[in-house]
Amino acid sequence: MARRSKRKVFENLEVIDAGAKGKAIAKAPDGRVVFINNAVPGDIVTVQTYKKRKSYYEAKATHISKPSPKRVVPECRHFGVCGGCKWQDMGYEHQLYFKHKEVVNNLERLGNISLPEVTPILGSKEIYFYRNKMEFSFSNNKWITQEQIDSQVPIDDRNALGFHIPGMWDKILDIEKCHLQRDPSNAIRNFIKTFATNNDLDFFDPRKQEGLLRTLMIRTATTGELMVLLQFFREEESQRILLLEAIREQFPQITSLLYVINTKGNDTIYDQEIHCYAGNDHIMEQMEGLQFKITAKSFYQTNSEQAYELYKIVREYAALEGTERVYDLYTGTGTIAQFIASEAKEVIGVEAVPDAITAANENANRNNIENTKFVVGDMKQVFNDDFVKQYGSPDVVITDPPRDGMHADVVRQLLHLAPKRIVYVSCNSATQARDLALMDAQYKVTRVQPVDMFPQTHHVENVVLLEKR
Repeated sequence: MARRSKRKVFENLEVIDAGAKGKAIAKAPDGRVVFINNAVPGDIVTVQTYKKRKSYYEAKATHISKPSPKRVVPECRHFGVCGGCKWQDMGYEHQLYFKHKEVVNNLERLGNISLPEVTPILGSKEIYFYRNKMEFSFSNNKWITQEQIDSQVPIDDRNALGFHIPGMWDKILDIEKCHLQRDPSNAIRNFIKTFATNNDLDFFDPRKQEGLLRTLMIRTATTGELMVLLQFFREEESQRILLLEAIREQFPQITSLLYVINTKGNDTIYDQEIHCYAGNDHIMEQMEGLQFKITAKSFYQTNSEQAYELYKIVREYAALEGTERVYDLYTGTGTIAQFIASEAKEVIGVEAVPDAITAANENANRNNIENTKFVVGDMKQVFNDDFVKQYGSPDVVITDPPRDGMHADVVRQLLHLAPKRIVYVSCNSATQARDLALMDAQYKVTRVQPVDMFPQTHHVENVVLLEKR
């Protein structure tokens, strides 16, 4: 007997909201929530489900009966196939509304936090071409889109240089124009693909683990400096030089041309040796006169202009008078620590990645900042009583943890130290809400400022000021 499909079709559903991970929300006739990955709040849609759970479905819209007034025409021709910019079909003012709403809902409903009036979300001045770092993958067997299939035009060029199809580690969509990074990013990527194809340089095959060209990274800076890094799977000196030299000649504005030979099973470069082919091994970023050296392995906020706005909010919330000892937890390369250092007595930054701390110290020396100290260690292990004995108890703590939020041991230590103010920067307001709930008996949330760092996506940053009750 043939197995009955569990897929269902629901017609004329009204999309009523946007939820976690940017999915649109509707209600099915049976009362279950329907999460839709390609609709806009306000749409009237027909959907087909592909997953069923006790209280919800996951579905895809197959027909839009009535488009939402919140809809706009996406700028990018790759929209809907590429995994990025999933909100590009929604007007920016509406993106901001739903991001702001998500932050408030998470803090109030997940954290059960009593909030002051939340400051309206700070939108990004640039809503396209705002990223300073992009990474692309090579493939010798590109993803064929439905549009290409329907055209029935034979596809002679199977090479791709672009992005992974969502959920498919071995499928790469060839990108003609990306709207996330300013020129000459698209020109560089397209030149490399065309030159490599014309000169028979083989593109990577992730299944067979073979091929020469593996990944491309492009980093830009507000200073105008430009980094290009090519990752090769094997060393073929003549072919490597042929390509790198062509890039150098075609784009003389590149100030850092780098390469990596990576023969291992994954693409990460953090355990690989970086070779400098031309120019410097870094680019320089600046903010309020501070200079930050950015290497191929450095972490730096991806939206440079909006990072400046974020840091100004952190500095305002910290409300330093020059006498305070500040702890900067999860300091990364120490950008926030150095940004606020002139207004503090001293700043102690803590970070688990040794290379990041090396960069933090180098940047502090470059900026002639003498009142910062940077410590390497896993936060939940190093942030203990011995640490406090060595560096002194903090008056103010700034914390900017990864998406998972702070470890419970770190929260306990914060409560034990009881600084007068805590500024909590988060890229995930759900885990931020969890941490705030743990501190709620001792600390009151007095200010909240969502910040949009990533237009056209559902991601949102949030800054919270905590003051002792």
